[in-house]
Amino acid sequence: MADCRPADPEATDSRTSSPLAGKKRAQQSPVPRSKYQIPAPGGHCLRKVTLTKPTFCHSCSDFIWGLVGFLCEVCNFMCHEKCLKTMRSVCSCMTPSLVRVPVSHCFGPAGQKKRFCCVCRKQTEGSTALRCEVCELHVHADCALFSCADCRSSQADGTLQQDTFHHHWREGNLSSAARCDVCRRSCGSSDVMTGTRCEWCGITTHVACYLSVPAECTLGRLRCMLLPPACVRLDSRNFRKLHLHRITESPEQDTSDDLDPSAAASKEAPPAAAETGKQVIKVCDGDDAVKRGFFRLVSISRATRNEEVVEAALRSFFLPGDPQDFELQEVGTVQRLHSDDILNRNGGPANQTPPKERGPDNRTPPREMGPDNRTPPREGDAWLLRLRPRDPEVIKVFAGWNRSFASVSVSKDSTAETVLSEVLRLLDRKDEDVSSFSLMEVYMSSKQVQRQTLSPQENILEKLQEIRKVSLRQMNQTRFLVVANRKGGVQVSLLIGGLDPLLSREEYEALIQEQLTAKSHLVSLSHFYSSQGAVALQISCFSEAERIYLLARDTSVNNKSLTSLVIPEILLNRLSPDICPLLVFVNPRSGGLKGRDLLYSFRKLLNPHQVFDISNGGPLAGLHTFREVPRFRVLVCGGDGTTGWVLGVLEAVRHKLVCREPPIGIVPLGTGNDLARVLRWGPGYSGEDPAHILISVDEAEEVQMDRWTILLDAQDVSEDANGFLDPPKIVQMNNYFGLGIDAELSLDFHQAREDEPDKFTSRFHNKRVYVKAGLQKISCSRSLHKELTLQVDAQDIPLPNIEGLIFLNIPSWGSGADLWGSEVDSRHRKPRIDDGLLEVVGVTGVVHMGQVQSGLRSGIRIAQGYYIRLTVSKPIPVQVDGEPWIQPPGHIIISAAGPKVRMLRNSKQKQKKSSASKDGRSESPSSRGAGH
Repeated sequence: MADCRPADPEATDSRTSSPLAGKKRAQQSPVPRSKYQIPAPGGHCLRKVTLTKPTFCHSCSDFIWGLVGFLCEVCNFMCHEKCLKTMRSVCSCMTPSLVRVPVSHCFGPAGQKKRFCCVCRKQTEGSTALRCEVCELHVHADCALFSCADCRSSQADGTLQQDTFHHHWREGNLSSAARCDVCRRSCGSSDVMTGTRCEWCGITTHVACYLSVPAECTLGRLRCMLLPPACVRLDSRNFRKLHLHRITESPEQDTSDDLDPSAAASKEAPPAAAETGKQVIKVCDGDDAVKRGFFRLVSISRATRNEEVVEAALRSFFLPGDPQDFELQEVGTVQRLHSDDILNRNGGPANQTPPKERGPDNRTPPREMGPDNRTPPREGDAWLLRLRPRDPEVIKVFAGWNRSFASVSVSKDSTAETVLSEVLRLLDRKDEDVSSFSLMEVYMSSKQVQRQTLSPQENILEKLQEIRKVSLRQMNQTRFLVVANRKGGVQVSLLIGGLDPLLSREEYEALIQEQLTAKSHLVSLSHFYSSQGAVALQISCFSEAERIYLLARDTSVNNKSLTSLVIPEILLNRLSPDICPLLVFVNPRSGGLKGRDLLYSFRKLLNPHQVFDISNGGPLAGLHTFREVPRFRVLVCGGDGTTGWVLGVLEAVRHKLVCREPPIGIVPLGTGNDLARVLRWGPGYSGEDPAHILISVDEAEEVQMDRWTILLDAQDVSEDANGFLDPPKIVQMNNYFGLGIDAELSLDFHQAREDEPDKFTSRFHNKRVYVKAGLQKISCSRSLHKELTLQVDAQDIPLPNIEGLIFLNIPSWGSGADLWGSEVDSRHRKPRIDDGLLEVVGVTGVVHMGQVQSGLRSGIRIAQGYYIRLTVSKPIPVQVDGEPWIQPPGHIIISAAGPKVRMLRNSKQKQKKSSASKDGRSESPSSRGAGH
């Protein structure tokens, strides 16, 4: 439990600032201990304060009536007097001691919505706020180093054995409408950090009520589509969490990894004003901070005892402990502050060394300090916070096979082997061989968990002193773990992409050996995808896996950069038969920033190992991960082009999948979204709750859809002056294929987007550019019927006077227009997406297309058929599902592309609002008003 240390009484008035940001305010001087200071459960140090503004309780979320509240001096926790007995919230300084399985966070820039810092409990704001991409942790940038590795574990831990899956509770940042699952009262707030939520099943409770919830987590409403963590195996060791979840690193993430909060404090903190009677001293927590010039600024009164200065320094670093166990040393000397040192009001020591007795550098010469030679801190000096050496010391050693621990006394003669023996005895495993276990040092940094196995002869007391000398903050985030020695071998799977396509297995092995110098006895090629130019490597050594992973990311083959992704293994024997996991592909570049927000939300609602950023390695990474899963569904978040990309890769690798025809749903993020409209997913994503989207996917019905193969054989039917012909080109079509004016407008739009891609971030702007291009083509005429001939099912079809010819597979074209029309025609069947027929339609020009878009007219019906043959006499613009180019003269053949694909069609029946609120996953990140 943390000691009781008073803090700034004005803390309640600075809710929107970080206590660590020097530019806001240096930490205030501790005041004399009062009779109202109360050591509380969870390591809090509460002090009775007088409230000067409306304040809410962090424990029960109710308004605090009256003028009296209780404030934690360390983490700014505030509560009623009546809530003291039921308080369960844990102080930030004690959080590392509660971590069950240390998992680092993936920090990225936070959104613009209102959030509260999980370290200092104050509002995050501005560009310096960070959020974890996997869990609901939000912090100030200068608080990030004081958060620990308590992210949710999305994979099976290699050491911890548990019969049940437990909740992963995260305090705060709930919707103001959240209700406690135990007492049914409101537990959320948009004014303070209150309430707690399981980040797997989504149930919400008061912090005082969560112990009444059964320990086992059922994974909530989305259990049937969620990939359980126990089914995922990933040997990671020191791989960064960003790499394990295939999260693309941004410049903000690179900056945050190297950010030290003391740097901002040292550069931006204002000096204490002389008339306030205070002074500011610089405090470092170890040799590492001294070496890098990073320190914390602590504001103290000019007449302050050393013990109170130490208390303020401990608060600034969020460190628990008794101030009597710590001391301050002046940087560069051996001077120490003693508990009875007092600073006079002029800022100098009461018994300052006369100038004539100082050395040539004007510093007090090093000498042994006694009671009569006191040297309190001077303003502007840098001081080093140290833990007084103790012999023996007591440390906690945690068991790797369950959640128990043992307290062991270590002396100067204690080694890792003797500690192991004592721990096994205390944990009732004394009959087992000590050599079968290892003692591991685990540093639980918020950005990376580092594990180091200690040798049996390593001196533990010296190890403790070494860590504390480097950084007291690091020591607070370090634990010792007893683990059983692993019997199985290491297996790391990497997917290397960007290689030349259509090579043999032997050629790929030679290419990997040549480019990455892989060690053949450690690396084997387990799978290869020749159509995609990718191989999967199985590596039996961590060091070799890390080397190949980093080397591949910096390697190019034939001027094409390679991609390298860490692939998890899905343990099928642990996957329940009633679970049909959902494989999610998100294109973050679609829909402006909505794609990125959906990627962030789905990683929190599901297991991040089943959510893939399609811009990082394409769809193959997800399909390779799910290659042995017997039954799964796919959700594609993007436009029609992204959906076609996924369908194309699925067609190319389906023979290597156990589930060869997974049904596919769509979240429309593109401009037209015609396929999504036909399947009832809507014209575009407009901020719906991601949790409700997943429920709709779970309840969607399966339908079949035709796919078509287009063979473009460029052969000039007249004389070719150059004598060179383009090779035949084969493309897949899902929606429609157009020639003439329709494709010409698509080509103009495509070129405009290529020239200025940053401007094409919204559907409204995209449509405006498309309309502008159309207006410029009103006066143009092409007489398309004179440039091509058409055969449908081996019959010649005469063409009317048209400017564009379009082949439809779905009854939606050009952002939802019904080009075929709804009129009953005895010559043609009613179009369906699974009837095995294409509809052939003509348009007479831009004006006709505009009328179709407005619903005033339909296109000119020409034919229906299952086999199309075109002969083109001149170069002509063409487009397939919105992807345009200029096609040389030649032949074009359209035919069915093998088996139909299975798609998910949204149910017409709207979900009742209560259906989601009853389940545990209703509180998605996007739906919390107090959140993003």
